Amino acid sequence: QVHLVESGGGLVQAGGSLRLSCAVSGLTNEPYAVAWFRQAPGEERYFVAAITFKGNTFYADSVRGRFTVSRDYAKSSVYLQMNSLKPEDTAVYYCNAKTVDAYEYWGQGTRVTVSS
Repeated sequence: QVHLVESGGGLVQAGGSLRLSCAVSGLTNEPYAVAWFRQAPGEERYFVAAITFKGNTFYADSVRGRFTVSRDYAKSSVYLQMNSLKPEDTAVYYCNAKTVDAYEYWGQGTRVTVSS
């Protein structure tokens, strides 16, 4: 059974940093990409960043240059380093794993609040 568990959210002042983690279990025998999405209150869920199995990275324009996605294959974990945080980054952040067969899995989310 596949599980994704996010952690690292919290309250931070504008300009501060947070590092989110996504621990993936149950996908040890197949390659997968991991993406981060976020959903602010009353809004849809939007793409933030992604990293492929080969390590290629992609970012939304709104976070490029401030956020960095990385992965530790040995720990089956993916990280989102968020710097220079802004109040508009406030949202619940979700990680999503997608296999080559297009199966998708979601975590439960971790809340990030950036105060002005």
